[in-house]
Amino acid sequence: MVVKINYLNSPRLLLRQWRPEDQTIFARMNADTDVMRYYPACLTILQSNHLAQKLATLIEKRGWGLWALELKESGEFIGFSGLHQPEADLPFNPCVEIGWRLAKEYWGKGYATEAAQVALEFAFNNLGLSEVISFTSKQNSRSSSVMQRLSMINTQQNFQHPGIKEGQPLREHVLYKITRQQWQDLK
Repeated sequence: MVVKINYLNSPRLLLRQWRPEDQTIFARMNADTDVMRYYPACLTILQSNHLAQKLATLIEKRGWGLWALELKESGEFIGFSGLHQPEADLPFNPCVEIGWRLAKEYWGKGYATEAAQVALEFAFNNLGLSEVISFTSKQNSRSSSVMQRLSMINTQQNFQHPGIKEGQPLREHVLYKITRQQWQDLK
């Protein structure tokens, strides 16, 4: 499913292709223990740069993905949001997930929800998806709250994430989803 776009807009945000200058801020974000609290580990600069390049390559290839997130007013890069096809051996694959990661100073301002709403609209209107999922560590109440604000439904089908070692407290994940019909009913 390839749909070429240049960017997506919301009232305050631009979801766009990654730029080389995003990498420094992205690396700082990925080294922040608060931002990465619900991930197995912080990322090194090399790991962070590799991830940014991978996300940019996927967008170039498909025309969509986890876009760089920019504040329209200032042009600041603040994180990412968008759609992704997970590669891990998850019990519900194949699927398209919606996700986000923002620098800590931009938390609590509604940016994750605003960007995700635009990404959901793209998923259903442009890609024609029948459903979109999202998942996070059971402990990550902030991300679960975003999923709820998006009117996603907790499937009550928690799972053990295969990318996190057994016995680790972050291994149990919650799974949320929204169908195209549920999304259209909100309009």
